[in-house]
Amino acid sequence: MDVLLRPVFSVLAPPDLKLKRPGWVTTPSPYTIFFFVLVSYFLVTGGIIYDVIVEPPSVGSTTDENGHTRPVAFMPYRVNGQYIMEGLASSFMFTLGGAGFIILDQTHNPTTPKLNRIMLQFVGFGALIISFGCCWIFMRMKLPGYLH
Repeated sequence: MDVLLRPVFSVLAPPDLKLKRPGWVTTPSPYTIFFFVLVSYFLVTGGIIYDVIVEPPSVGSTTDENGHTRPVAFMPYRVNGQYIMEGLASSFMFTLGGAGFIILDQTHNPTTPKLNRIMLQFVGFGALIISFGCCWIFMRMKLPGYLH
């Protein structure tokens, strides 16, 4: 690459700029970065790109045996289609499971008291179990004959 660019920059001289960073620009805190990563994870796993392109309804509706219309949050038998609420609910469960792993990671700090460590373990495992169970139920609602 240097062989290709050397003739170009032997003819052209880049300007000698003295750029200073404005005083109000600071490095964001780790929690700010974590917040933006978590929100972007929530939106991407919720299918925000699909929702913007396809513009599905927020919930669907189905007719029961009596002829009454009831709302449906999950689009059954369509793996690559979703309602907006379905994507948000699934995304919340994915984020809850990820938060469970983050909480479990905090139990390795040697300065954490034993009672706090036990509580963190219960909360972390609880978040993982709830997330896994709900995602399992969501999958059974999406594809009723699957996972039997």
